[in-house]
Amino acid sequence: MDIRNICLLGHGGSGKTSLVESMLYITGVTDRLGKPADGNTVCDYDPEEIKRQISISLSMAPVQYQGVKINVLDTPGNFDFVGEMQSGVRAAEVGVLVCASKDGLSVGAERCWKYLKEQKKPCMVYISKEDEENANFSTTLEALRGKFGNSLAPVVAPIWDDNKRTIGIIDVLNKKAYKASGDKRPKREEIPIPENKLSVVEELYGQLMEAVAESSEEYMEKYFSGEPFTKEEIRKGLMVGMHEGTVAPVLCGSALTGLGTEMLLQTIVELVPSPLDMPPEEAEDDSGELVEVAHDPKGATAAIVFKTISDQYGKYSLVKVVSGKVTSDMSLYDTTSGKTEKLGRLYTLRGKKTEEVKEIACGDIGAIAKMDYVRTGDTLCDPKKIVKLQKVQFAEPCYSRAIAPKTRGQEEKIGTGLNRLNEEDPTFTVVNNGETHQTVVSGAGDIQIDVLVSKLKSRFGVEAELDTPRVAYREKIRKSVRKQGRHKKQTGGSGQFGDVHIVFEPQDESEDMIFAEEVFGGSVPKNFFPAVEKGLREACQHGVLAGYPVVFLKATLVDGSYHPVDSSEIAFKTAAQLAYKAALPEASPVLLEPIGELKVRIPDAYMGDIIGDLNKRRGRVMGMDPTGDGDQIVTAEVPMAEMMSYAIDLRSMSQSRGSFTFHFVRYEECPPAAQEKAIAEAKALAEAE
Repeated sequence: MDIRNICLLGHGGSGKTSLVESMLYITGVTDRLGKPADGNTVCDYDPEEIKRQISISLSMAPVQYQGVKINVLDTPGNFDFVGEMQSGVRAAEVGVLVCASKDGLSVGAERCWKYLKEQKKPCMVYISKEDEENANFSTTLEALRGKFGNSLAPVVAPIWDDNKRTIGIIDVLNKKAYKASGDKRPKREEIPIPENKLSVVEELYGQLMEAVAESSEEYMEKYFSGEPFTKEEIRKGLMVGMHEGTVAPVLCGSALTGLGTEMLLQTIVELVPSPLDMPPEEAEDDSGELVEVAHDPKGATAAIVFKTISDQYGKYSLVKVVSGKVTSDMSLYDTTSGKTEKLGRLYTLRGKKTEEVKEIACGDIGAIAKMDYVRTGDTLCDPKKIVKLQKVQFAEPCYSRAIAPKTRGQEEKIGTGLNRLNEEDPTFTVVNNGETHQTVVSGAGDIQIDVLVSKLKSRFGVEAELDTPRVAYREKIRKSVRKQGRHKKQTGGSGQFGDVHIVFEPQDESEDMIFAEEVFGGSVPKNFFPAVEKGLREACQHGVLAGYPVVFLKATLVDGSYHPVDSSEIAFKTAAQLAYKAALPEASPVLLEPIGELKVRIPDAYMGDIIGDLNKRRGRVMGMDPTGDGDQIVTAEVPMAEMMSYAIDLRSMSQSRGSFTFHFVRYEECPPAAQEKAIAEAKALAEAE
């Protein structure tokens, strides 16, 4: 069967899910037009999506048009779920950028366009919501062209009434005009091209023919000789232009009235390349060498798992078959786990509805049920010809919250729930921090984390609460102090006796404590040295300022005394700890805070705001590097304590155009004000516990 795979992407609220509804309705798959506000769309079926009226997960909705199967992948526009968009682009041949007509150029459109270019994927643009008030196709197109260049080539021209409302569209390539008609299921009805639009159509047609001519020397010669292109030549030329990024066809319409939906389907069939027409994919063989995998129906099987759905309806691994075919009786090798997996049942998905199929053909998208060990990003291939296809490279999580159950004793339940949710969404991470005794979940933003908490309650019956993650401070001393530790206890029969003199001093060789002994004349027998060291190492776990571990400490045992009967290892261990407690408050202790390296990428226009904000966070700007596309990468060192809300703050400062990475580099002395605040928080926490 002839197949096309497209991914709808764009800013939140631009009408992607409604456009899928229109496609399903017009092709007769559904008998009503669902609306996100009513919670009855095919693609937004998760209870969280219905409640919030936004898409959260990638969803699939195949339709048939003119004998071609079109796999439509609907992706969320919210920036917290950008990983879903990236997964969709991995599986599709072409991205369809959906832009609302009255919104002009949105940040979401900018980011999606940029991502498609990075992935070298062809792009089409669909200007949606042409039925709404203040919709303006021309203004939006100009705004998009201003940002993305003249590769945007309209293959439609809207027809307006006197109130500037779109009442029809013109198919520029075929020079035909249509309006939407029909009381129930909308159909397109051909109408004459208005007189005042003839010159516009000729101009747009000329631009498209220029784009076709530029796709090859042969076509260029034909164009200059004045010979018209055949329909097949136009199709091939525009496909080449899309591949090379010199042409991005622009369409428009309204999902509500159905105007333009059939035109979009027709354009997808005519201009979007079949998966079999795509160039080979890069992969690695079992020795790590780069190889190419051709889209060959008769080749060895190779499929990429681009999405996992793990919900109350079961677990499904969504795969795009790159080579060969996948059948339900196959055993395929998983290049990540190293296991050969016997495949379960195969399905095609439409929203939450499943339909069992016998095979998934080359270039097609489908789902394999109950693959317990298969994860998103895995390659499933013929065990005799092992290849590892390229995974989706998700952005590092940058927003962290501590998560804990509202009811004590449900920690395991939260852990199990988060692990299950992580199968479905690999863009967040969970870390059990033994030092701060918190479970920290990190994702792209607050909405993603909030959705995880809601899903823990609805799916796993556990209520969780979020808190700011604690910072793992350290303590050290700044001057040398000598102290005695003497432990003497007499309790009928043998007592306990240990006496040590220890010099505590700062050092910069090792974060761990360095223990040394300079005892003369056997005042402390050698067999008690390990007990003294053990006592000190245990004591170092808790500093005297705020109870944080003490680092860069040197402790030298210099003197002491013992009792031939009452001295024991436990007595000397206790004596060492008494010396530690006496010495450290006098050794000028100071708190050390973790410092991280921040790399933030922002457009030039926001540079002043970002630098000013970093100064407020006690950051030190180390450098600024232009990227060549109007962005700057600012490198700075910032205390981790000041970065807890940075993901949200950067979004608001840069209108969601900024991105960043942040990694721990070292510990530094804490300034007095920050130290006082950290000590007060530590004491409050200790009292609460």
